[in-house]
Amino acid sequence: MTRALAAALVAWLLAASAAAGAAPAPQPAGWARLTDCRYVESEANDGDSFHVHCGAGDFIVRLYFVDAPESDLAFPDRVREQARYFGITMDASVGAGKRAAAAVREALRQPFLVWTRWASAQGRSKLPRYYAFVEVSRHDLAEWLVAQGLARPRGATVQHPLGEPARARLARLRALEQEAREQRRGAWTTSTERRKR
Repeated sequence: MTRALAAALVAWLLAASAAAGAAPAPQPAGWARLTDCRYVESEANDGDSFHVHCGAGDFIVRLYFVDAPESDLAFPDRVREQARYFGITMDASVGAGKRAAAAVREALRQPFLVWTRWASAQGRSKLPRYYAFVEVSRHDLAEWLVAQGLARPRGATVQHPLGEPARARLARLRALEQEAREQRRGAWTTSTERRKR
């Protein structure tokens, strides 16, 4: 992980920790609120999908609302499409995917919260994979990835368990993406893509 990315992660965690201490919100109907979750190392982990241990079980989380670049060339058509989106080469896209995976691993060194409805996100693993929101020190991981230029708004959307409409969350993610593009963060560092989406 680069020093700049590590510094951004530390600043994010420090700022987010100031909000800690408030009473936990009640669990909305249909949602499971899993606390004290732990990141589980796996070669298959990447920026938007990774193994976790929560309570007595292990499963794979697939983040709602975002798509991080692939961290290898196992799916070349997908890598090509992601590279085209960011306006970068396929090699640069895979590099951004590796940085996203490393950033998630670093961010999830401490226990974190998972919100899930147990909606299947299907994947290559035999382990179940479910869509989820992940919070570290009360900060949304997907938003942080987009703000760092390591993911784009895309994928499955749903109203947040605490009531935020999907449309509002997507608008915030698009604003974070625009800022990351303008600041040339993450995958946008070498991008030839300049126009506002």
